[in-house]
Amino acid sequence: MAEKKTTKAAPKAATKAVATKTTKKAATPKVTQITINAENVGFKAGDVYQALAKAGKALSVAEIAKAAKITAEEAYLGLGWLFKEGKVTNVEGGIALA
Repeated sequence: MAEKKTTKAAPKAATKAVATKTTKKAATPKVTQITINAENVGFKAGDVYQALAKAGKALSVAEIAKAAKITAEEAYLGLGWLFKEGKVTNVEGGIALA
């Protein structure tokens, strides 16, 4: 009987070791959710407009996001709003006020 207990204990120990190795995963990146409604998108458009007005020149989307202190996704939302209203234009150097 003692032999059976030792043979059963070995697989459990191996399984336990494997289980601890697989549970240690890298942290998943934090995902930011953006609430999309007319008010929030309008605020992002205002942030983008102010960043472009302050710069006084054409900026890339990444530069707009950095200047406005918003994410690139939020910058795209604001730009879409501004493009629809005809407030911005696409130029060779990036996006500029119309």
